[in-house]
Amino acid sequence: MKKARPTRSAKVRFWRWRRNPLRRHSDRVEAWTVLAAWFLALLAALCAGLAVGGWVTDGLAARRANTHPVSAVLTDDVPSAPAMTGYGSDGTVWARVRWTGADGATRTDRVKVAPGEPAGTRVTVWLDRTGTPVTQPPGVTEARVQAALLGVPAALGAGALVLGGGRLARGRLDRRRYEEWAAEWERIGPQWRKRMLG
Repeated sequence: MKKARPTRSAKVRFWRWRRNPLRRHSDRVEAWTVLAAWFLALLAALCAGLAVGGWVTDGLAARRANTHPVSAVLTDDVPSAPAMTGYGSDGTVWARVRWTGADGATRTDRVKVAPGEPAGTRVTVWLDRTGTPVTQPPGVTEARVQAALLGVPAALGAGALVLGGGRLARGRLDRRRYEEWAAEWERIGPQWRKRMLG
């Protein structure tokens, strides 16, 4: 004996857009709300992603433009192992270096360098416009990666925010429909009961 297959209701796609005598005005409003929400979510995601990505790219390009490398010399031997902190290590250690500034004066400061280098080794130090040592700015490829890493979540967040607003609008439509159904039932219900009991 064959087992009966469970019946599945066919999901009718785009039913709010098709002509149907049961389609209500609120169904059409909901269809337009969903369409507008998706369109605006895609637009907001695109704009937010490009804006944040451009902001990061421009900021890092300005940082590259405001720094320049100079050749410096280690004044002391550098420890062979990086110091561990509560957050781990970036593989570098602090060491004192000496370089000649743009004005010809000799300057010294502490910068991060690779571990294990002997005194007298030449290293590259990055300086800002005032001659203060700074970290090496990210290159063009690193800047693009950072822009993507910040732009993608911004795009997703903006899109989700707009879709959330669309969902709230649909929730209000649902509440309104429930209220309409309750009012209709209060009007029709007593007549229906009389027919059923009579």
